[in-house]
This record gives sequence, C-alpha cells and structure tokens, in this order.
Amino acid sequence: MESVSIDFDKAGGLVPAIIQDHRSGEVLMLGFMNSASLAETQSSGEVVFFSRSRNKLWKKGESSGHVLKVRELRVDCDADALLVRVEAIGPGVCHQGYRGCFFRKLESDGVAKIIEERTFAPETVYSRQKQEKKA
Repeated sequence: MESVSIDFDKAGGLVPAIIQDHRSGEVLMLGFMNSASLAETQSSGEVVFFSRSRNKLWKKGESSGHVLKVRELRVDCDADALLVRVEAIGPGVCHQGYRGCFFRKLESDGVAKIIEERTFAPETVYSRQKQEKKA
C-alpha cells in the first residue's frame, strides 16, 4: 500500500472530483472538493462538495434528496484530482432534471445539442424543498 497526500495547494485549495456511476461507468457530474469536504465525504459515506459560488460545503442531495453514496474513492497519478464512484440515489444528479450533467453533445459548429431525456422535473423537486423548509 502507498500513502498519498491529495495536492489541494495546486489549484488554490480545491481539487476536481469526477462523479461516476459505479455500475455503468457513466460520468454523472464534476464538482470540487477541499480537504474538509473530502474528510466529510469519507466519514459520512455520501458525497460532499465545496461550493465555489456559495463558498461553503454542500452535501449533494441536501435540496433534492438525490444523494450520492460513495462506493469507491480514487486519486489520479498527480494526486490533484479525484474519481468518486457512486451509487446515485434518486432519478437524477443534475439540477436541470437529467440523470447526469453531461446531457448535451457539443457539435463541431459549437452548438450544444441535448441528447438525453429528463429524468425528473427540477421545478417540482426544488420548489417542494423550498415549501418544506418554510413549513
């Protein structure tokens, strides 16, 4: 066994975390982790990211209920990126209502074409969460 330290310093305290379905191999999304979110992910068994826009930790699924159960964590050869193999609980990972965030194919003319079907209605999922928080 080899001991490795994740290089959080290379990109200002964050490393990219590629989220992959552990059964199908489908890439579901990309997020970022800092040392605290990685530690929380490892201790909880559910994926926790660092939100660059909100400048805080966020557990995937805290709004939608669509959580990511960690099945395996891998680190790349430079120790500056993570591959998180997960079991996705719920109909989708993408906040726009798709199974994964890579639902568009970029054509050679620069046009992005939607190539997948929505798996849930985001306006229903996220408005329900807002209503539950108000109650």
